[in-house]
Amino acid sequence: MAEGQGRLEGQGSSPLAATTPGSPTPAGDQSPSATPALASRMLVLAMLGFMVNFWAWALISPLGAAYRDQLGLTVFQQAVLVAVPVIVGSLGRIPVGALTDRVGARIMFPAISILTVLPVLYVGLVAESFAAMLVGGFFLGLGGTAFAIGVPLVNSWYPPVRRGTALGIFGIGMGGTAISAFTTVRLTDSLGPEAPFLIVAGVLTVYAIVSALLIRDAPGRVRPTGSFLARTWATAKIPATAQLSFVYAVGFGGFVAFSVYLPTYLINAFDLVPNDAAMRTAGFVVLAVAARPVGGWLSDRYNPVSVLVVDFTAAAVLAGLAALELPLVPVGTIAFLGLAAALGSSAGATFALVAILAPKTKVGAVTGIVGAAGGLGGFVPPLVMGAVFSAVGDYSIGLALLAVVSLSAALFTRGPLRRSARAVATV
Repeated sequence: MAEGQGRLEGQGSSPLAATTPGSPTPAGDQSPSATPALASRMLVLAMLGFMVNFWAWALISPLGAAYRDQLGLTVFQQAVLVAVPVIVGSLGRIPVGALTDRVGARIMFPAISILTVLPVLYVGLVAESFAAMLVGGFFLGLGGTAFAIGVPLVNSWYPPVRRGTALGIFGIGMGGTAISAFTTVRLTDSLGPEAPFLIVAGVLTVYAIVSALLIRDAPGRVRPTGSFLARTWATAKIPATAQLSFVYAVGFGGFVAFSVYLPTYLINAFDLVPNDAAMRTAGFVVLAVAARPVGGWLSDRYNPVSVLVVDFTAAAVLAGLAALELPLVPVGTIAFLGLAAALGSSAGATFALVAILAPKTKVGAVTGIVGAAGGLGGFVPPLVMGAVFSAVGDYSIGLALLAVVSLSAALFTRGPLRRSARAVATV
């Protein structure tokens, strides 16, 4: 692990120079670097699987207002309807990640994709009541678990010094939520209410077939032994699992929170019309998605701990600036776009660190738990922001709390998480 130490400590030349095509790879690492075309194909297939499943996962949210009117829902019922797929998709990453370690992505990607077709069609064509929509939304959460399949697949195909960049590129797949936001309502208005669901079901089916034919698990993949519960408990006890869960809950959770709540914030705080607020939120999401591979690349170029410290420090400063609620143009816009870049980059850096700290046979299991923490972390800030606004009619306190949490994440990364990374690098 000596070459990993240089990356973690930021010493010496770029780690990218440590591995070139045809050069030896670190001991104990299966490296398909001798077949870069095959590794690239697996990366593209994983990213597309992540994207199309996330597209399905996010189908209900853009239509929340329409369902509220159609089904006569209260505001709380609408919130529950939107939340159910996200909660299930987040928690479901734990068993799906563990299963991926056991049976491989070659089986899991086609299986999850084709299984997600069923709730997509059920929600779009069958469900006509609040209870039926909740059932459909529950199983639609399957789409959100694809993240825990792709990370161990990509991780197994790339050597350590390139995993940050590769996992960052894979993370572009979270843009599936942006595809849903941009297309779902438009397709419904132009082609009818069933159209987005039929299109997504078709895309998922095609992907399931293609992935079954083309995805390959890395040669020499080590399969874990023992029961699911025993392995999950053993994974949860690894110190790095809790540490990485915290930083991902702040980084990716912050992204999820803003992607969900930013339109409401902009409308209430700055009196924007809904369409303007939605477009600004879309810009936030796109920038965060674009920043994720940048965070992974920077982690390969320098080291993921340092990238995370910079990202969280920047997020603390920008959240503090946003808490002042200065004019939206230009100060507010700069603050929120900067937050998008910092939070997106932190997500890429976190999984570059997962690739270093997670034991080989537990990458999927660690990914599942960390990914679940990130998804669930996105629900705390909107609740806090809404409660604060209801109590005092102002968002400043909520944004100030975000600044404090981000600063805490920077200090935690600089301290305990850096020590854990150093300990692994010296083994």
